[in-house]
Amino acid sequence: MDWMNTLAGFGVGLIVGVTGVGGGALMTPILVLLFGVAPAAAVGTDLWFAAITKMVGGTVHHSKGSVDWQVLRRLASGSLPAAVVTLAWLHLSGASQLRQGLILNALGGVLLLTALAMIFKKRTHAFGQRLRSTAPQQFKSAQPAMTVVAGVVLGFLVTLTSVGAGALGVVMLVYLYPYRMTPARLVGTDIVHAIPLTMVAGTGHMLMGNVDFGLLGNLLLGSIPGILLGSMFGSKLPENALRAAIAVVLVLVGFKLLFS
Repeated sequence: MDWMNTLAGFGVGLIVGVTGVGGGALMTPILVLLFGVAPAAAVGTDLWFAAITKMVGGTVHHSKGSVDWQVLRRLASGSLPAAVVTLAWLHLSGASQLRQGLILNALGGVLLLTALAMIFKKRTHAFGQRLRSTAPQQFKSAQPAMTVVAGVVLGFLVTLTSVGAGALGVVMLVYLYPYRMTPARLVGTDIVHAIPLTMVAGTGHMLMGNVDFGLLGNLLLGSIPGILLGSMFGSKLPENALRAAIAVVLVLVGFKLLFS
């Protein structure tokens, strides 16, 4: 079964390198539904899987100059405090022990939301462009605060389910920065922002005993070469087709988690 974990890590790493999305959205359901990992352990393990995998991909994107550091700082100023507050809530309320129901329901809902975000990404981008063009000063003045709020939402969702930093983050950025974000900068900024967020959230889950380090090592054996290949040769792969396929899978898995 170890080689299956490594193969899954490679596939998810490749997709993340190409599109910037699909890490937690694919890996956590794979761990829960295919490999039988307990939901809490799947979330905690996937957070560290995402952090380490995206460090590798983020290094490639940084070397290409495809990271918008100002936007990243705005996102992180919302997401990192939100992650800490969410971890404190999970610990103090005892919600971290409601593993099966809480995490599976939250995961199913976030997967459906992620799928919708991927499907309507272009429309959201066009809507942002219209607002940016018709009321440029008002839109620009609201960007910093709205970006922090977007970070808060991502911080909560990622800490609870390990899902959201990729697809939801990308859609938020194309709406908030419809002209500033080129495709390469969008993916690079989204990947690098996810690194400190998943590290903070992953550390909290590790302290709660929700990380399987043996499983994590097997996943990383595949994901690191996968994300390197995806980051370096992503422009040659059919990103739109991959996004559509991911969205369909997420809808099916989301419904299964919510209603099974």
